[in-house]
Parts: sequence; structure tokens; C-alpha cells
Amino acid sequence: MQIEKGIDKIVKTIRLLILDQPGYLGRVATAVGNAGGNITDLHLVSYGVEYNTRDLTLFIDDEAQLQDVLAEVGKVEGVIISEIIDPVLEMHRGGKIQVKSRVPLDGLSTLRKIYTPGVAKVCKLIEQTPDLKYEYTAIGNTVAIVTNGTAVLGLGDIGPVAGMPVMEGKAVLFDALAGISGVPILLATKDTEEIIRTVATIAPSFGAIKLEDIKAPECFEIENRLDAMLDIPVMHDDQHGTATVALAALLNATKYVGKPFRNDCVGIVGLGAAGMGIAKLLVAFGVRRLVGTDINPNAMAIFEKAGGVPLSLNEVMQTADIVIGVTGAAGLLKPAMIRKGQIILALSNPRPEIVPEDARNAGAAFAADGRSVNNGLAFPGIFRGALDARARSICNRMKIAAARTIASFAATGELVPSILNRDMHKAVAQAVERAAFEAGVARARSPDVPE
Repeated sequence: MQIEKGIDKIVKTIRLLILDQPGYLGRVATAVGNAGGNITDLHLVSYGVEYNTRDLTLFIDDEAQLQDVLAEVGKVEGVIISEIIDPVLEMHRGGKIQVKSRVPLDGLSTLRKIYTPGVAKVCKLIEQTPDLKYEYTAIGNTVAIVTNGTAVLGLGDIGPVAGMPVMEGKAVLFDALAGISGVPILLATKDTEEIIRTVATIAPSFGAIKLEDIKAPECFEIENRLDAMLDIPVMHDDQHGTATVALAALLNATKYVGKPFRNDCVGIVGLGAAGMGIAKLLVAFGVRRLVGTDINPNAMAIFEKAGGVPLSLNEVMQTADIVIGVTGAAGLLKPAMIRKGQIILALSNPRPEIVPEDARNAGAAFAADGRSVNNGLAFPGIFRGALDARARSICNRMKIAAARTIASFAATGELVPSILNRDMHKAVAQAVERAAFEAGVARARSPDVPE
């Protein structure tokens, strides 16, 4: 995930009543600075007769520093501390998503069209020609975001309900960046067979399935079997969204050092869902030499079966021209391991396997961390393009098309563009739709409506 400024710090908002006279607001700012707090936002809530109410949002190191800030601000005459607010919790209060009708219910005439008796006509049409579901229901623009919460962000196995805020966040990105309705589906099971049966059973409600935060190695079998069973796209985002953005980053990184990388030896450090997704896509892209390492012997075996060469960490560092770290282990790569001329992409967040500056100082030709390598750059456009093509699956050709498009939108010197670049998401969708037709996985449009 992308690192925002201050991700390692705590964000707090202090609601203050400040005497409405010159100098008092400045004294508050000075007090915060004396305690080591960093003011990131100041918002006027309301005017009063004597006091104005303001929300002061801060980045602080920890709760102890918050107490220091409160103590210093509390010493300022003419200032009253009213409330301590957690802005992250406030933004999540009540949830981040909702289901709303696209049709205003403005009278009985409308009711008769959208419900009984008018709706029966549409039901009969779809019964006769099932693909008309894409024309006359929301199915073709709705994606299930399925999780069992066993591998949530950097939090691990916290369960599906605790992972719901992440699923809601994915739904927000779907809506805001691609106009897709994302529906979180929480599965209270770790049983692979039960997950597969459940998703297959509910699949008719959706135009595509996005698997999310399901741990490896179960995620590989779940995705492969569902993709074979269903006639709609199934994509595990932790694998393929991450891999797509990593490929985009690698395209630009190698461009900046002036050499292609298909003939280079690429090393993957960390062979979980993200690492295996990257490995598979690089092989599909044409990388001929792929080495990798993981502390899990089963992961090493899966990697070897996929065409990679399993090695120790030191052997990977000695062999690879390009090293991609996706371990979640901060500081795993030491400067002494870096060889002159290597390209290092240490993508674990919030703390990389090695600080890019340290890697460059140790001789790397190019080094970057994962602050901008966010799978949110890829999945909205990939799914938009797949839905627009009415694709039966999401193939490597579609992911590579997405990666090339993402890379092309990066500003000079940047690995990837901003996640909020709407033009980029639109272009990714168009490239993916074209690739789906070229790959033969797109579905022909529905026939004319029968009389």
C-alpha cells in the first residue's frame, strides 16, 4: 500500500476554544511546536461571542507525545481543550460505503415500472436471453470483493470482520476511480473448499470476483479453481494487482538506467502472494532468468514449479541484476549485500527491506521503496476494462497492457503516476479492454432484444 506522509506517526485532532483576540492562535502553534508536534491542518469549526472553536490536526510520534502537546497547550491562557478526536476513526464512523438506488422513486408510475407489474417483462427477457443481464441489471458493473481476513495489509490473520474497513476502502476506490460498484463479501471460514463453493454459489450476482487478503498458499488454489469454474473474471489482487504495478515500476526503473531487463536475472525476495504474482507476470512478460527466496520451504517449492530457481537470500543477492523485495521484513537487505549496478525495488510497506538511499550509497544503480507502488493503481482500471469487454477471465496479456499504460503515465523521474490520476485509470481500462479482445477472452455483445 502507498505510504502517505507521516504514516509512521499518529494523527490526532484537538478541538480547542481559543479566545478571539490577536496572538492566541499563534501561541497555540508555538506550544505545539515546543512539544514536538507537527501541525498538518487547522480548521475553523464555529465562531463564538468570545471564543472561536478550531480543530487542530497533528502528526505526533506516540501517545506520550500527545500528552506533552496537551500539557503545553493547556498552559496557554485563553485556550480551552474541548475534545480529542481521532480523524481516522471519525472518517470510518458508520462505514465508508452504502447502496443507493439509481432510479428516483417519484411516484406510482415509476413504481409500476421498476417493480410489479413492469419488472416481469425484464425478467422474462433475461430468462430467454441470459446475457441481457448485462443490459438490464447492475450485474455487469458489480464486483464482489471477497475476503476471509487471513492476510490483511500488514496486520496478518485478523479475521474477515476486522478486515471490513479495508474492503470498504477497495469499494471506494472502485467507485471513485472506475465507476464500479464493489460489494464486500466477508467469509467466516478458512476452509478452501468452503470458500470455493461459497464464491461459486454467489457468483451469478456479479460481473467479476476480486479476491482480497486471503493468505498463501490457499489463495493460489482458490483463485485457480474459481477461474476455471466461472465464466466471469476472478483475480486475486494481492497477487496480480501488485504484480501489475511492480511491472510498471520495473519498466520505468530500467528505462531510467538505460537498459531493458528481459535478459537480466531478476530476484524475488519473499514468495508469498505478492512475490508469486510478480514472478508469474515477469515470466509471462518474457523474463528468462528468475531466482527467488523465502523462509517457507513450501513457498520455495511453489516458486520452482512456476519456473523460478529457489536460492538462499545471499545467493539471490549475488546472482540477481534486479532485486524485488516483498517480504514485509524491514531492514532485511543490508548495504553489504548490494552489488554495484543492481536495481533494487524494496516494496514492503510501511518500512522497506532497505532504505533506497542506503542501497544507492552501497552501489545500486537505481533503488526505490514501495511508497507509490500501490495495487490501487491497477485494479480499478483492470476490472473496468474486463467488465467493459465482458471478459471471461483476466489474462496476462491484459495485466501487461495495464502495466505498460501505468508506466507511461509516470512523470519524469517517477516510477509510477499518482493513484488519483483519473486519466490513467481510464487509459488502463481501455488498454485492458483491447487486450481482452486480442486475447480472445472477451464476450460478444448481447443480441437484439427479442420482440
